[in-house]
Amino acid sequence: MKKIITIITLSAISFSFAQSRTKKADRLFDRMWYKESAVLYEQEVSRITSKENKNEASYSKLLERTGDAYFFNTDMENALKWYDVLISDFYPDVNSEYIFRYAHALEGVGKYKEAKRWMKAFSKATENKDDRSPKLNQKDVTVDDILDLEPRFTLKNVSTNTKYSDFGPMYYKDQLVYSSAVDSSNFHTRIYHWNEQPFLNMYIGNLNKIESDVKLISEFSKDLNTRYHEATLAFSPDETKVYFTRNNYDGDLHRDDKGTNHLKLYSAELRKGEDTLLTWQNVKELPFNSENYSVGHPSVSSDGKLLYFVSDMPGSIGETDIFVVDILENNKNQDSTFIGYSKPRNLGYKVNTAGREMFPFITDNALYFASDGHLGLGALDVYESKISETNFQTPINLGAPLNSELDDFGLILNEEKNRGFVCSNRLTGKGDDDIYSFIRLEIPICEQVIKGSVSNTITGERISGMKMILFTEDGTQLETTLTDLSGAYQFSEVLNCGTKFKVEGVKPGYAPKGKVVVTLNEKGETIVALGVETLNPLIVEENGDLKIKIGIIYFDLDKSFIRNDASIELNKIVMLMAQYPNMVIKIESHTDSRNTHEYNESLSDRRAKSTRDYIVSQGIKANRLESAIGYGESQLINKCKDGVSCSESEHQLNRRSEFIIIKM
Repeated sequence: MKKIITIITLSAISFSFAQSRTKKADRLFDRMWYKESAVLYEQEVSRITSKENKNEASYSKLLERTGDAYFFNTDMENALKWYDVLISDFYPDVNSEYIFRYAHALEGVGKYKEAKRWMKAFSKATENKDDRSPKLNQKDVTVDDILDLEPRFTLKNVSTNTKYSDFGPMYYKDQLVYSSAVDSSNFHTRIYHWNEQPFLNMYIGNLNKIESDVKLISEFSKDLNTRYHEATLAFSPDETKVYFTRNNYDGDLHRDDKGTNHLKLYSAELRKGEDTLLTWQNVKELPFNSENYSVGHPSVSSDGKLLYFVSDMPGSIGETDIFVVDILENNKNQDSTFIGYSKPRNLGYKVNTAGREMFPFITDNALYFASDGHLGLGALDVYESKISETNFQTPINLGAPLNSELDDFGLILNEEKNRGFVCSNRLTGKGDDDIYSFIRLEIPICEQVIKGSVSNTITGERISGMKMILFTEDGTQLETTLTDLSGAYQFSEVLNCGTKFKVEGVKPGYAPKGKVVVTLNEKGETIVALGVETLNPLIVEENGDLKIKIGIIYFDLDKSFIRNDASIELNKIVMLMAQYPNMVIKIESHTDSRNTHEYNESLSDRRAKSTRDYIVSQGIKANRLESAIGYGESQLINKCKDGVSCSESEHQLNRRSEFIIIKM
């Protein structure tokens, strides 16, 4: 009995210790001490794995947490290891979020084909309702397309990088300010987690003449640097005001009810000091900070009127979103909650995703930011969203080598010089996060002229006067033009190479015809030929006129009444006009050259009007027949005029009635 009690007691102690270890790991995880929590989670996984009867739900949750501890620390190799166990043991019953993270971890180690397959599984699991599904599974853009992009950047590792985190560069006059953990434990500003590194402070260094490297590093400001983290800053256009990111710290480090210390944005004003350091005064919290969520990574527009930043505040679409506020003159704002600033506005679904959007940098032409929610090469990639009027366009991945399998972020750019800086934790760097200088290469503009021709698919005849419309891929109309007498057309609007577009031809009497095309990938012309058909086989085009073509209408000699055989042909016109109630026609009747001009004109006119009367008698309204005129022998279609010897068949060609369509 004593032995049994001892075993029970030891089991209880073991169970209690395991519970304690898991709870401690959870506490560390919730406080974003990911590396420490990962060690405890792995110990608990090993213990549970050795048991024959393990609780599947608890084991699954533990695998999720173990993978997350590495995923949120950007250790994709170890994250993949544990997500792989999770997927192997529990798919397809795993939460769709872990299919997404598994795919990202695969990308993070360069396994793009497998990542693509699992991203499709993610889309299927979420029924394409997760906003990351269409962005990460665009039918027309794939990871392979990004990998195939012509390189537009050359990168150089900055010489002042250390084995610690160096990131968050920003121009200040002719110098560069950035954050580094070089001299000082645990907060990794990039993705709000702990990484056992010294606290971040801000440093300033001189740029060389070509702005490709930094030297003579010194502390940026004793007024702003504290014992905790300061990072990622931006300046007003006149560089007399700075906005910067710091821990929630005012002499004491504040945490929320989960033990998390959030980021906040602060501002300060410049006062020149007596020493070599810049003196900043009047340090203030920005009014939209909170004890319960993070706000950081500022960027200011060139006119000083807009402040962009990152937050996970209520109203966020994903884990972290990019927001913007108006910087108000004289602190004018009806809402006293945000004195000096407007209420924060989310940039919306075009920019933000269910993932993380980070490190915005705004220029007059584009917004640059990092994201793991758009189609990318792994972890965070840098994207460019062009500004059109006041709207941001669909973000474009800037491709390799700027982006890599791991985190790439914090881009700043001098657009005039096509030079800038970007940060990355790629394995070829010196430390954790490194700063790289880059040159953005000027790629020759590749444009395509859109031109072509239109012809009748049945007769091969070229179609003139057809309205040609050029559309963008999303259906926006760009331009219209008309085909010339030879059926040719050309748009004045030029498109970029490799651009999908649509050309559509429209003309009364013809079925509308469109064609979706992608411009060629080299400068020149993209030829789009359209084959069109009339709405009905009876409708033909001759010399630019639409006509109803029926059999020959025969009249008795010197007569104009409608014979039975003629009525059969005319009934075809009646039925066609009934089918197209907006059709309006005119009737022209002609004779050959035999007999006098006066006689032929009078006879043809009687026959034209007799034809009109018959059509009206069959129920077609008279106002739909614009005219019925006889032209006698004045419009012969061959050589058979007076005095010319012709065969009967040649004369017959001139004895005709024509039914010309005025409108449809």
